Amino acid sequence: MDPNTINGGVFFHAVIQGRDITVQLPPQVTPALSALPPASGTFTGRDEQVERLLEGLAPGREQRKAPLLAAVAGMAGVGKTELVVQTATRALKEPGWFPGGVLFVDMFGYDRERRLPPDHALDGLLRALGMPGEHIPDGLQDRTRLYRSVLSAFAEQGRRILVVIDNASDEEQARPLLPTDGTTAALLTSRHTLDVDARLHDLDVLDVRSSIELLNQALHNALGPGDTRVQDEPEHAKAIARLCAGLPLALRIAAALLADAPKRPLASLALALEAEHRRLDRLRREERAVRAAFDLSHQHLGHQQARLFRLLSLNPGDDLSTESAANLADDDLYEVEGLLQDLARAHLLEPAHVWGRWRFHDLVRLYADEKGRLHADSDERDVARSRLFAYYQATAEAADSHLDTRRGAPSSRFPDRDGALAWLDAERPNLVATVTAAPRFGLQKTSFDLADALTRYLHDSHAFDDWVTVTTTALAICRESGDRCGEAVALNQLGLAFAGLRRFGEAIDAHDKAAIVYRDLGDRDGEAGALTNLGSALTGLRRFDDAVTAHTQAVTIFHETGDGQREGHALSNLGITLTGLRRFDDAFIAYTQAAAMFQRTGNRQDAAHALNNAGGVLTELRQFERAVAYHAAAATIFRTHGDRHSEALALNNLGRALVGLRRFDQAIDAHAKAAAIYGEAGDRHREGVALNNHGLALVEVGRFGEAIDAHTQAAAMFRETSDRHGESQALNNLGRPLGEMGRLSEAIDAHTRAAAIYRDLGDRHREGLALHNLGATLSKAGRFKEAIDVQTKALTIFRETGDRHLEGLALHNLSNALLARGQFKKAIHARTKALTIFRETGNHP
Repeated sequence: MDPNTINGGVFFHAVIQGRDITVQLPPQVTPALSALPPASGTFTGRDEQVERLLEGLAPGREQRKAPLLAAVAGMAGVGKTELVVQTATRALKEPGWFPGGVLFVDMFGYDRERRLPPDHALDGLLRALGMPGEHIPDGLQDRTRLYRSVLSAFAEQGRRILVVIDNASDEEQARPLLPTDGTTAALLTSRHTLDVDARLHDLDVLDVRSSIELLNQALHNALGPGDTRVQDEPEHAKAIARLCAGLPLALRIAAALLADAPKRPLASLALALEAEHRRLDRLRREERAVRAAFDLSHQHLGHQQARLFRLLSLNPGDDLSTESAANLADDDLYEVEGLLQDLARAHLLEPAHVWGRWRFHDLVRLYADEKGRLHADSDERDVARSRLFAYYQATAEAADSHLDTRRGAPSSRFPDRDGALAWLDAERPNLVATVTAAPRFGLQKTSFDLADALTRYLHDSHAFDDWVTVTTTALAICRESGDRCGEAVALNQLGLAFAGLRRFGEAIDAHDKAAIVYRDLGDRDGEAGALTNLGSALTGLRRFDDAVTAHTQAVTIFHETGDGQREGHALSNLGITLTGLRRFDDAFIAYTQAAAMFQRTGNRQDAAHALNNAGGVLTELRQFERAVAYHAAAATIFRTHGDRHSEALALNNLGRALVGLRRFDQAIDAHAKAAAIYGEAGDRHREGVALNNHGLALVEVGRFGEAIDAHTQAAAMFRETSDRHGESQALNNLGRPLGEMGRLSEAIDAHTRAAAIYRDLGDRHREGLALHNLGATLSKAGRFKEAIDVQTKALTIFRETGDRHLEGLALHNLSNALLARGQFKKAIHARTKALTIFRETGNHP
C-alpha cells in the first residue's frame, strides 16, 4: 500500500507523513442525516422565506459569488429552527443538491446550562462525518481546520453536505463551525443578528391569516379534520391570533391547549388570553412556555441593556423615539442609541419603519413589563416614568408654541412650525396614551397640561377621535379635583371634538353643560363662547332655529361685556347658520356686522375673513359681481398684511364666484394662483385644497383630463399629509370627471374608496355624500341593482344625520334607478317623498 494513501477515513492531523496526499473517503460514510429534526406538519406563512433560502443553497451559486451561508435571525419563538428544518428537508429532496447529506447541531446558545462550546460541537460533527475519536485533535483551532478540510474533501468528491447550525448566541460560538471551501452550504439561526459574512434573513411574526391557518393545521394534526373549531369560530380564532401576536411558539401552545380539551370553545381560550397580566402565564403547556423562551434572551443581556429593555415597557404608545428612550433612561442620546441597537440585534426590540424609532412585539412588551415590575426599585421605575411623561409634556408645549401664537414666542426647541408638526405627528399616539395613562400614577397635572398643549394640534389636524379621548380625560381630572373652571373649558373643547366627528348630539350636550357651568361661575364671556359653539353644533344637526337662538344670545352677551372681538366671531357663526337656513340676506348682514366689529377693534384680517364669508353668501344669492368684489377686497387685505395663506383662501372663493359669472378662465387662474402660493410656501396640505378647487373649475369648462390630474394630485397631497378627510373629498370629486370621460369603472372605484375612508373615519354624513355620487355613477354604468342598494344606504345616512335636502336628492336618484329596473310603485313612492322634501326645504335637484 502507498504510505501516503489513507483508506477508511479522512485524516489531516499527525498521520500526514508525505509530501503528496491522496484522500479517499470511506465508501459508506453517511453523515448524520437522522440528526435533522423532523419537519413539522403544521407549517404555513413562510413560503417566500423558504424559497429565498433555497435560492442560496442550489449548486452552482458559488460561481455567481452568492453567499453560501444564510443566517436566519429573529426573536425567541418566531420559528427560526422550523424554517431552516423545513428548508433543509426541501433541499435534501432536490436531486444532486446535497448527496452527502446534512449535519445538524443545536448550540443551545441562550441556555447557560446546556450551551455547547464550539470545540465540543466540532467533536460531534467530526464523529458524524466518520472520523474516529482517536484522530480528532484537542484544540479548537485544529478541530476547525480538520472539520473544514473534511467538508471540502466531501465536496470535491461530489458528496456536498449541508450544515445546519441552530441557536448560536454569538459569532464566537458560530464561526468555527462555518464551512469555508466555497462549495459547502450552511444555514445558521440565532436570536441575534450575527456578523459572520452571511446573507441575513430577519424572520418576522406571522400575519393574521397565516396565524389562523397555523392554529387550524395544528388542531387537524392533533385531532384530525373533524375538529372544525377554527372554521366555526372565525372571530375568536382571529382574536387568538391577535393575542398571540403572530408568534408561532405562542400559537402552537394555544393549539396544544385546545387539543387537550376538544370540547373547549375558542371563545374560552380567547377570553383567558385577554387579561394582559395573565397572558404569559396562560401561554404555557408542560415544557413549552413563551415566558421561558424570553427568559433565555433576557438572561443573555448585559446590565445596561437589560435595564433599558425593562424601562422601555413604560412607554404608553406602540413605539418610541431614541430621544424618548434617552429621557426615559436619563442617559446620553448616543449611548442609548447603541443600547437600542444591541436590543434590536438580540431581536428583543424591533426598528420601526422610520429610522430612530423602536417598537416591541406585543408579548415581548408584556414580558418586559413583568420583568420591570420585579426590578422596579433597582431600575427606579416610577421616577423613569415620570421623567418620560414630563418630557412628552414639555416638548408638546414647545411644539404648540409654534401653532398657537397666543402662547408667546415660539420655542427654540423646534426650528419652525413644520418641525413642530413633524414631531407631533410622529409622537401623537404616545402623547394621547400619556394623557390617559398619567392619572393612574398620580400624574394628573401632567395629564391635564399635556391635554391642553395638544388642543390646537388635534383640532387643526382633524384628529377628533384623539381630541375626544384627551379631553374626556381632562374633564374627569377637573371633576375629581373640583375644578369647575377647568371642567367648563374641557366640556367646551369636548363639544368641539364631537362636532368635528359630526356627533352633533353629544356636542350639543357638552356645550350646553359648559354654558351652565360658566353661568354658575358668573363667567359671561365663557358662557357666550359655549353658546356660540352650541349654535354651531345645532347647525350641524340642521336645527337652524335653535342655533340662531344660541348664536344670538352669544352675540348679545359679548356685546354687553364689550368683547367686540368675540362678538364678531359669534356674528360670523350666526352668518353660517343663517346661510344654512338659506336666509342669505340675513347672513350677509351678520357677516358685514362682524366685519364692522373687527374693523372697530382694529382687526383687519378677521374683518377680511368676514368679508370673504360675505362674498360666499353673495355667490349663493347669485350676485356674482359683488361676490367678486368682496373676495378681491379680502385678498387685497391679506396681501397687504403679508398673509399669503389667507390670500390664497380668498382667491379660492373668488374662483367660485367667477365660475358663477362663467368667467371660467379667470376662475381657473384664481385657483391656480392659490395653489402656487401654497406651493411656494411648502404647504402641501393647502396646496391640495387649492388643486381640489382647481379641478372643480376645470370640470365646468369640460377640461376633464386636467381636472382628473388636479384631483389626483390633491388626493396624493392629502395622503402625504395624512389628511384622510381631504383625500376622500378629492377622490369623491375625482369621480365626476372620470365619469364624464366614460372611465366609469375608475369613477366607481374613486367614489367607493372615498366612501370607505369616510366610513373608517366615522364621518357618516360625508360617507353618505360619497355613496350618493357612487349610486349616480353606477346608474350611469347601467348597474341599477347596485345603484339602488348604494342610494338606499346613502338615504339611511342622510336621515340619521338629519340632512333633509340630501335625503330628497337621494330619494330622487333612487326613484330613477327603480324606474330603470321596472319597479314602478317603489319609484313613484320615492319620487313623491322627494318632492315633498323639496317643497319643505325650498331646494330642488
